[in-house]
Formats: sequence, structure tokens, C-alpha cells
Amino acid sequence: MPASLPAPPRRLLYVANEDYAFLMHRLPMARAAREAGFEVHVATNVNKGAAEIAAERFILHPIPFRRGGLSPSAAGPVVRAIRAVERSVKPDVVHHSGLQASVLGSLAAIGSSVPAINAITGLGYIFTSATWRSRLLKQVMVWLLPWLMNRRSSCVLVQNPDDGAALRELGIKDDKIVLIPGSGVDTDRFQPLSEPTGPITFGFAGRLLTDKGVRALVTAHRLLRGRGHEFNLLIAGNPDPANPASVTSDELAQWRREPGLTLLGHIDDIATLWRRCHIAVLPSHREGLPVSLLEAAACGRPLVSTDAPGCREIALHEQTGLTVPIEDAPALAQAMLQLAQSPVLRALYGRAARQLVEDKLSAKIIGRAIVDLYVRMISGHRDDA
Repeated sequence: MPASLPAPPRRLLYVANEDYAFLMHRLPMARAAREAGFEVHVATNVNKGAAEIAAERFILHPIPFRRGGLSPSAAGPVVRAIRAVERSVKPDVVHHSGLQASVLGSLAAIGSSVPAINAITGLGYIFTSATWRSRLLKQVMVWLLPWLMNRRSSCVLVQNPDDGAALRELGIKDDKIVLIPGSGVDTDRFQPLSEPTGPITFGFAGRLLTDKGVRALVTAHRLLRGRGHEFNLLIAGNPDPANPASVTSDELAQWRREPGLTLLGHIDDIATLWRRCHIAVLPSHREGLPVSLLEAAACGRPLVSTDAPGCREIALHEQTGLTVPIEDAPALAQAMLQLAQSPVLRALYGRAARQLVEDKLSAKIIGRAIVDLYVRMISGHRDDA
């Protein structure tokens, strides 16, 4: 009797608007899926990440995403490209990464029964900005999201309870919302670091946006330097010209002249930043679950952040660090000073931050949770067929 052929691998398709966004926010999940036997495909706008994606043994499909491109003229070509990739790949499950990919990917999936996971993280600029443009776009989302996200074969993945509550208010059904806290952090790669020598140094990693609190952070740094505290501030990240909240080139030129402030731009190995810093700072307005604080916590760094959605899941006040109100530069400066002046608190909060990551937020823990979700979505689809 001839031997039966092995079953083909299950196929997982990620849809992300930028290759670097996939690598930054979805790589631990994709690795977990690969190790669980999935054939992983990535449909995204290709910038500089093609070689890194190929090195992970993922199959890359270029898509003409344009940042912020939710207008009909920009959306049409992307929707058609996603639909073509899905016809070619025939995935068992699709994972849309971010609001733009979730909306356009769901439009592309109209008429398809393939299970889809819509990962909506941080709720984006339109939910944190008060400009007329963002208010108008939010009203469109209030109408569009329930229609797209409540499909029978889909679910909405959130990283914190606040985002889940916000989506329920927008009309997403409760049984469609799944909470998995973040994408996970590699606790083998990011190990606890000893404190550097020299002046107290604060580190920030992220896009240079108002929403990330970077302007408030620079103001807090000025306040501390003006009071005679010769602390240093390292800022890793670049502006995002596609985002209306981005800092300007004139601001960057001024920041380069600030005493004690160093702009590092993009850093390939973020652990090198935390090796140089005593304290990690991210005074963000809203996050899914901030990768920069997760990685800093894994390195044993104490955290200073805001009591904002997403941030409060990792920056626990007087446990893993200190939290302050959004856009309150004096309060931020005071929290930074408190930790700068107390090596005991830095050590205590740093150990607690590392422990929190190990207990709840590691790549292994989150990887198991996301693979279980993929399997449940596929099994549920087969049961309904």
C-alpha cells in the first residue's frame, strides 16, 4: 500500500503597510507560527527589509501601500494587490497588522471566507488627534469598522483592555475582540544589563511624533538642564513625514544644539541604546503595547511613561517605574529627576520590569497565544464550512 503524502503546511499571510513595521511589531509572532509549522507569507510595502524577511524563511509579496493611504484613489490599487496575493497564496488564515492594513485587507476580503485577524494597535493618529481631518476620518471609521470587522470569519486583536473598550464603543461586537498583550519580546536576546558609568542618561526610542510625547520629553530635559542637572538624553528614531504629528526639520536642527541631547536616528540593535542608558522614557499619548518599553524592561531598565492606554500595561507606577499625565513636562521632569537621584529605585523598578516581561510578555508566551488563535480561527472556519 503506497505511503500517504504528508499534509501540506498551513499557510499564514501577514498584511502590513511597511516591511519595517512588520519586522518591528510582528516578527516574534511570525517566528512562533513558523516554528509551529506554518508557511509564513508577508504582503507589504518593501523598503529595506526584504533581505531580513527572506532570512527568516518567510515568503515576501510586494504591495504598493502608501502611509496614510485610506483615500479611495490610494486604497484601490492596494486592495486589488492584496486580493491578487490572496488568490495566489490561498492562505488558511490572514493577519492584518495595524489599522490601515486591517481596513484595506478587510475590503480586499469581501466575498472571501478565509479567516482574518485584524490587529488594531494603539488606534492611531485619527484617535489621538483633534484636527478636523482626524475627526472626519474618525467618523468614517465609526461607520466602516463595524461593517468590516464584525464579519463571521474575522476577529479583532487588541493589545490592551483600553483599545478593546474603545472598539466596543465604535460598534465592534464583544465576541469579536481578542486580547493578546503585545507581540512579545525575546528575553534571550534582551538580557538584564548593568548600569552604565558616567552621568545619568535617559533613553527614548520611537518615531519622533507629538503622539509619542517627544516634544514634552525635550521640554522636560531642558527644565532639568536649566536647574543645573547635567543629565543626558539619547533619542533614537526618525520623524515620520507621512504623519501630521511629526516633528519638523527646523525642530530637529534646534534639538541638535541642545546641551546634553543626542539624536541617534535609526538604530539597528536597540539593545545598544539601553546599554548606554540608566532609564527608559516614553511619554506617549496612546500605544498598543509599546515595543520600546518592553525591550527596555527586558534589559532591566526602570521606566518613565504616561498613564496612557498601552503604556500602563508595562509602566506600572511605583512598581516598574513612574507614570505622569500626558503632555505634562514639569511632572515628567520631576519623575525623571526622582529616578536619576535614586539608584535604589532604579534597581528595584528595573528588576520588577524584567520580571513582568518574563512572567507575562515574553515572545514565548505571546507566541503560544497567537498560534493558538490561528489554530482556533482555522478550526472554526472548517467547522462552519
